[in-house]
Amino acid sequence: MKFKLLTCCVLSLFVLPVFVSVLISAEPVGTSKSFRGPVGLVVYSLRNQIKESGVVALDFAKEQGFVEVEIGLDNHYGLTQEQMKEALKQRGLKPIGAHAGYDFLLKQTDKAVEIANDLGVKYVGVAWAPHKKPLDEAQTLKIAEDFNTIGKRLKEKGIQFYYHNHGYEFYPYKNGETLFDLLVQKTDADCVKFEMDVMWTIFPGQDPVQLLKKYPDRWILMHLKDLAKGVEGNLSGGTDTKNDVALGTGQVDYPAVLKAAQEIGVKHYFIEDESSDVLKQIPQSLKYLSGIEF
Repeated sequence: MKFKLLTCCVLSLFVLPVFVSVLISAEPVGTSKSFRGPVGLVVYSLRNQIKESGVVALDFAKEQGFVEVEIGLDNHYGLTQEQMKEALKQRGLKPIGAHAGYDFLLKQTDKAVEIANDLGVKYVGVAWAPHKKPLDEAQTLKIAEDFNTIGKRLKEKGIQFYYHNHGYEFYPYKNGETLFDLLVQKTDADCVKFEMDVMWTIFPGQDPVQLLKKYPDRWILMHLKDLAKGVEGNLSGGTDTKNDVALGTGQVDYPAVLKAAQEIGVKHYFIEDESSDVLKQIPQSLKYLSGIEF
């Protein structure tokens, strides 16, 4: 008995430190000693796979180590709301935020709240505001008014509204500012927050670091996406999906962007990959993020 006890004690001196060391060194997916995340996945990235294979396509997200996801609120890429909910639950994937249609949120807010509560999301946003191109001051003011309406209604139900920039908002306005600045300034700082899509920030020629610092209390979420080198952007809000490349291989200075985002307190980060090489690029992006230093 004494020999067995001694053996256990000796083994613990060697095994326990190694076990503890592994636990300590293991970083959550997509994070590093500098970049703490958390990093999730935009389920829209797997939209084609879900349409083709159903819920099994979400196995990929689990296999990559993701825990957090951003989903659709009124669109589940061929799945029903209940199927998406159950599929996420079975794979340990936690929906943090959800994108919805602009008109759906404005005209069917109660329904949106009902779905958000059922899916367990506390952030609900839109990624596109319908407008006649080019965006102008009058349209921007109307969008801001609608955002305030949506944001107030959702806030009353314990849900935070956010807007995901898409590139067309950066037309020059006044005094060196853009229509995006007007949108920020005309929306309620408490009821309307923002999700920076990094690619859709550099594509129209903006500096994501400066924008983060300019509105430090407004940015709460972030889409991690990179733009292929050599691609010239514009204010259209659209580009070929082949220009969506693995993080660290494109034009974005991610160490600088993530450092600024952490400093202002962005709460959740989501990789979004709209390319046809999504299953190849996402692992590359995660590997890149795990080596980020700043």
